[in-house]
Amino acid sequence: MQKEKQTPAQIVRDYTMLTLATLLMCVGIYFFKFPNHFSTGGVSGLSLILGRVFPSPVLTPSAFVFIINMALLVVGFIFLGRSFAFSTVYCSVVLSLAVNVMERFWPLDHPLTNQPLLELCFAVLLPAIGSAILFHLDASSGGTDIVAMIVRKYTSLNIGMALMVADALITLAALFCFGIQSGLFCILGLLMKSVLVDYVTDSFRMKKCFQIITTNPEPIIDFITVNLHRGATLEDVYGAFHHERKTMVITVLTRAQALALRRFIHANDPHAFMVITASTEIVGKGFLAS
Repeated sequence: MQKEKQTPAQIVRDYTMLTLATLLMCVGIYFFKFPNHFSTGGVSGLSLILGRVFPSPVLTPSAFVFIINMALLVVGFIFLGRSFAFSTVYCSVVLSLAVNVMERFWPLDHPLTNQPLLELCFAVLLPAIGSAILFHLDASSGGTDIVAMIVRKYTSLNIGMALMVADALITLAALFCFGIQSGLFCILGLLMKSVLVDYVTDSFRMKKCFQIITTNPEPIIDFITVNLHRGATLEDVYGAFHHERKTMVITVLTRAQALALRRFIHANDPHAFMVITASTEIVGKGFLAS
């Protein structure tokens, strides 16, 4: 199913969000991961390991991020061709350049604070939020995601499991490169990352499912279709206690729309009965493609 053609304003908005999300990841990587040697997988984690194994004033972890990402982009173009999304190329280049620019203008030779657990939280949280925004926009920051795309195209391997194993191996290598304390922080960070990325991604996709039982459905239907520009399904229902015929209105809304509908019903139909559930998987017109 092809995506609808975007307007110039939508393209500018999306790439502004891609840039901000990528820069958010860069802040977490450069200011919190690198000074503390938090190697929690991915290209940034591998770059930290390589920076320790091959110490050099030129080949810093930031330089390895640039080298590895550019190499993976070339490999991606070779094996994926036109299916290689431009947004992924853009984010990968922005991330690689931004980390190196930060190193040039804000050189760090020690952590920002003396609280490693606090810094670990920011080292995991900022890239997790950035990654979730990219996933929400059907993009990625490149890196190991490019390897996953290639493996998915040419093999039947479980990509999620393969990436998890690769991240775990990189994290375990930190035990030998940076010592037991840093290694344990890295393992904790990897576990936090796996939970946070899923949680933040789901929060972006969260929708509210309404089941509204009422004797006066017309104002509610008008508000949903005219004010919120959403559809609704109607079903005749029969009350078990009062044996009264009513109508159940079923609709799915964003969180902002859900708040507006709740306020409208409370003000205009206070006797209506509402069941509101949260869902991250809504398939159909106006939501995820089937």
